[in-house]
Amino acid sequence: MWWEKKARSGGALEPKAMSGSPSPSDAETTRAEITPRTAEMPTTNQNQTVLGRSMILRGDLTGKEDLLVEGQIEGTINLPEHCVTVGASGEVKAEIHARHVVILGSVTGNISAGERIEIRKTGRVVGDLVAAGIAIEDGAFFKGSIDIVRDQEHESSHSLAAEGAYKAG
Repeated sequence: MWWEKKARSGGALEPKAMSGSPSPSDAETTRAEITPRTAEMPTTNQNQTVLGRSMILRGDLTGKEDLLVEGQIEGTINLPEHCVTVGASGEVKAEIHARHVVILGSVTGNISAGERIEIRKTGRVVGDLVAAGIAIEDGAFFKGSIDIVRDQEHESSHSLAAEGAYKAG
């Protein structure tokens, strides 16, 4: 823990005497030393972009990292190798193309995922879903169609077997 490191490196912890107003760096250092991290503090992935609650984005969004939307987006989101999470306060009016999509807020538009789409109980989706796996929790709102896509290998072997059965019959 932070207090053990301080005790080992410089002896016992002693409060600093403040003269006048503290400089911002002193206040930040003191706050960082006093405030231990708890499990309740939100942590984000290092390769994740967060669109905050007050942010509004109109247009096409592409990138090479995960995305957490707490604000508003209108347009298209294209992150085919990454995860898109629409937070509880997020409002998206867009086509979404990603590897994995998690919806806790509101989405109006079609969603296409390479692996999985999850609509949590606070989520609301109006649009079509296309993915290999889809999960909709009890209490979630969904209006649209669902298309489950299979692996290319599985699909091609299945079509060859069906073609062989057709010729044999």
